[in-house]
Amino acid sequence: MFRPALQIALAKITMVRLTPLLAAPLLLSAAPPAALPLQIVDAAGMPLGDAVIEIARPAGDGRAPAFRWRNAMAQKNLAFVPGTLIVARGTSVAFPNLDTVRHSIYSFSKPAPFKIDLYGRDQTRTQRFDVSGTVALGCNIHDQMRGYIRIVDTPYAARTDGNGLAEVDGLAQGTYTVTVWHPRMKGAGGEWRGTVTASPGKRTRIVVPVRAIGAR
Repeated sequence: MFRPALQIALAKITMVRLTPLLAAPLLLSAAPPAALPLQIVDAAGMPLGDAVIEIARPAGDGRAPAFRWRNAMAQKNLAFVPGTLIVARGTSVAFPNLDTVRHSIYSFSKPAPFKIDLYGRDQTRTQRFDVSGTVALGCNIHDQMRGYIRIVDTPYAARTDGNGLAEVDGLAQGTYTVTVWHPRMKGAGGEWRGTVTASPGKRTRIVVPVRAIGAR
């Protein structure tokens, strides 16, 4: 007469024991992606700021390029801000004018030759970039203004800060094909290409050849 009660008690114990096993895969899948810390320096060991680091997709990687910064390059204090912008191929970039004077924008670069006529303060123009590569920008009115847009096909890209430091998100430990771009880089297209073995949480230093400031 006590068997039904005993069976119910055993069933409850079984359910309690199974619950943690079912929840475990959900906890594992919520782990954040790793970040690869990198530093770019020249042959003298000096950090290289505003360098673009691109890591080729691993085989079978279908992640779409999406970056955490805005697809915008402002004109402020007679300068392009930021001076170098990374965007995914097919992106439209906004160019807000935050100065009190008018600006125009032009480029003769092969990936995207274009011209935007003069426009004034608090106005914005846009331009779409459909070919990967580097686009050098200038202003017809202010010759000292220089800006660069680097159009990439990989989701694994970052720009170095003033200490040459950057982190590329979403990659595990491994060996990768890397492209580093900088306007003073020696080599075709301002690019250095190589292979690095990197570990998440351990900074990898890449030494690249660059021209002296002001050299052509």
